[in-house]
Amino acid sequence: MGYVGVVLMGVVSIVIVSKIWEVFKVVVWRPYWLTKTFEKQGIRGPTYKLLYGSLKEIKKLKKLARDAVLDTDSNIDITPRVLPHYHKWSSEYGDTWLYWFGTQPRITTTNPELAKQLLSNKFGFYVKPKTRPSIRLLTGNGLVLVDGLDWVRHRRILNPAFSIDKLKSMIKKMADCTMSMLDEWKNMAGVGDEQIVKIEMNEFFQKLTADIIAHTAFGSSYAEGKQAFKAQRELQKCCVASFTDIFIPGSQYLPTPLNLRMWKLNRQLKNSLKSIIDGRIKAKASSDGCYGDDLIGLMIEASVTKADDIKTSPKMKTSEIMENCKTFFFAGHETTSNLLTWTTFLLSLHPEWQERLREEVLKECGMGIPDADMLAKLKLVNMVLLEALRLYCPVIMLVRKQSEDMKLGNLMIPKETCISIPIVKIHRSKEYWGEDASEFNPMRFVNGISKAAKHPNALLAFSMGPRACIGQNFAMMEAKTVLALLLQRFSFSLCPEYKHAPVDYLTLHPQYGLPINVKSLLL
Repeated sequence: MGYVGVVLMGVVSIVIVSKIWEVFKVVVWRPYWLTKTFEKQGIRGPTYKLLYGSLKEIKKLKKLARDAVLDTDSNIDITPRVLPHYHKWSSEYGDTWLYWFGTQPRITTTNPELAKQLLSNKFGFYVKPKTRPSIRLLTGNGLVLVDGLDWVRHRRILNPAFSIDKLKSMIKKMADCTMSMLDEWKNMAGVGDEQIVKIEMNEFFQKLTADIIAHTAFGSSYAEGKQAFKAQRELQKCCVASFTDIFIPGSQYLPTPLNLRMWKLNRQLKNSLKSIIDGRIKAKASSDGCYGDDLIGLMIEASVTKADDIKTSPKMKTSEIMENCKTFFFAGHETTSNLLTWTTFLLSLHPEWQERLREEVLKECGMGIPDADMLAKLKLVNMVLLEALRLYCPVIMLVRKQSEDMKLGNLMIPKETCISIPIVKIHRSKEYWGEDASEFNPMRFVNGISKAAKHPNALLAFSMGPRACIGQNFAMMEAKTVLALLLQRFSFSLCPEYKHAPVDYLTLHPQYGLPINVKSLLL
């Protein structure tokens, strides 16, 4: 072997040793060092297992929890069912403890003040951790997941689509979509003598909110975008099935059965979205107008270099438009459909509140289509929605990663450590919400959100700070519109066969659906 060969062998050996050392640090040394670092500060947690961390125990606990059915009438704490590992470990280690999501260290906090410190930071000290490739396929690498200057650029482009004036103009489309669904219910109920029909609410609300986001943000309809929604729904199942499995970087490129399935679904999703985008571009070309003032129109406009300024770089790439379409197709209907589902569930359990809301709607809106001014007067409806968000928040946990060594409260937390905020525990904490924390009591919001609990930031349904949900006003206006039209025309009660089993399905779902007996109030 010549001199060059010896040098090459030496270089290869150094590279191999370097990579082995990097792997050793991640999977052995850092977990050991972090465990000792936190133990010195009085923080303990479940023992780290090589590569898996705490994932095996999390998966086992979640599997057991899914077999449980809760008492429908009690609104008991749902944490043991949706986050069973949090419930178990908090009872063993206190409010703050360390666990391992694979090789990723996570510290928990259920303190709203610390949550505020994390979520309100504007200096990039607490960023979103890198998500698994399967999650990025599902939700898109858009506004929700990007960080830094990319996030600032995306947010500035998308903000105009969610202005108050823009939202007001969307109410008519929201109402039209809702009336189409309610007309279908009326026809179904009209078959029986008592005009009562059993409706699977969760399924209908998913279709409705998909239709609404398609109309208001993308100028299409559920029928045109149903292949995209179908592909996303299947991708969601794949993500849930593998979420607590160990993830090895690079494994997303292997042709495993699961990966092949996800690749196929992603192609279907992208093809559906590309068809919608291309259709908008062609429509603009034929009309010589603008691309539209909805979400997709604004993004396309931002991607086009102005003819009078050749040097101007596109503000948003076509690939980024595609990723943000994924984000808003998923987030724009998934969370709101679950909010409507759980609100309907609670109103079915509390007919006195259902009647109070109906009286308010009829007083402020009559039997007509509500406008923005009417919706603003629905104070009780707003309070019920906030209480539903508290008890059954669609997003049950937030996670941030620390980018620098920093002190959080009394803890010194090393960089690259994640901090998880279990919203579901904070929302039902007796410390902040009182002894009736697990009870349905919309009156707690009579003086607004900041005065509803003992801490002004104890409600984290839409997060807070710079990265608060851009669509929160859209979601609340949509939910009010749907509820107002529903209450005008129908009364509803829980079917006897309903099983109360909230489940973490990336968002909070009823595991066995929500069958509701719906009665038409119109002759």
